[in-house]
Amino acid sequence: MHDYLRLAYRSLKERKIRSLLTILGIFLAIITIFVLLSLSLGLKDFVDDQFEMLGGDKFFIQPKGSATGFGGEGAVELTLDDYEVVKKIQGVDKVTYFVLGNGKIEFNEKTRYYFVLGLPEDEKEAQLVFEASGIEIEDGRWLKGSDNNKILMGYNYGYRKLMGKKIKPGDNIEINGVEFEVAGIVSEVGNPGDDQQVYINLNDFRELFNSGDRVDMLWIEIKEGEDMAEVSGRVKKKLMSFRDVDEKTIDFSILTPDEIMETFGNIFNILIAFLLGIGAISMIVGGIGIANTMYTSVLERKKEIGTMKAVGARNEDILTIFVIESGILGLVGGGAGVIVGIGIAKGIEYGAKVVFGVDMLRASMNPWIIIGSLAFAFVVGVLSGFLPSYQASKLKPVDALRYE
Repeated sequence: MHDYLRLAYRSLKERKIRSLLTILGIFLAIITIFVLLSLSLGLKDFVDDQFEMLGGDKFFIQPKGSATGFGGEGAVELTLDDYEVVKKIQGVDKVTYFVLGNGKIEFNEKTRYYFVLGLPEDEKEAQLVFEASGIEIEDGRWLKGSDNNKILMGYNYGYRKLMGKKIKPGDNIEINGVEFEVAGIVSEVGNPGDDQQVYINLNDFRELFNSGDRVDMLWIEIKEGEDMAEVSGRVKKKLMSFRDVDEKTIDFSILTPDEIMETFGNIFNILIAFLLGIGAISMIVGGIGIANTMYTSVLERKKEIGTMKAVGARNEDILTIFVIESGILGLVGGGAGVIVGIGIAKGIEYGAKVVFGVDMLRASMNPWIIIGSLAFAFVVGVLSGFLPSYQASKLKPVDALRYE
């Protein structure tokens, strides 16, 4: 094996430029695969962390056909009456809710349009919204039930200069033309949607958006020891009866953690399959480059092959030498691609965090991605070089020595 490796290394060294160009094809392919997979799995890790923080004892109810529960005029709505019904169902421990509106936010002579989230009047129920999202106070204080014209601002307002300069507790801003005082800045969630949200009490929300008793999402926490499927089933049955709908006309959706994770899992599987398809195309191009290099190498080294066979080299010896050469091309290209890919993926993660304030775009450094990328590059190299190597091993010594 030492001799095989030495001969393969010597051959590649003698053809530096061609070897480097061949390696470049694999190198670019592995970078593509590694970066895309790393960021995709990092995003999946972020989602998993969010659901782990949320816990497995909560589920959600929203109007059917809505991704956020935020509907327009004439859309199906949940109401506070639905909230009161759900509170009384067996197995339900806590219930909270929120309403959403798209607000015109003015500060520092700048105008932006972002979501405004209305919180329940009950402080404990309002606090449950933040606890379920893992949100804490970063600066200032929480809203009180008795607060009027007071608001909480998302992390980006206080730390990302979303409105041109940093907003701090005590500042006054306008929402839909009404002035509010900032009570506090909440902690970072990691995605722009949540980090640029504004939170106000329900009474203020109703005046701003004329929402009445509308509820855009209900969050239910079940009692300890209760079964999620049983409680969510009871809630569904009771709410269908109260809203006078059946399975065909049901106008709300119940989302349990398992269902949400299954949906995200299916989306990620499709995404990863798509990314692997892109990477496979890149690897095919790189493999063609290796095969071309090995074919050329066989033609150039026919006399060398004939000499080795004349002094006793077997077919399997010739095959092994050439296969090792192609495998080294793949492995070196893969190794360089992984190293550079780590740098690119981490750079994207850092840029997303610092420039855009997005924490959900993470670079996963799962060892299996690294090992898999290297193994994949080596296998592609070996397979690409096998046919030329096999043809080289079948050359007859006399024919090889006569080749010009």
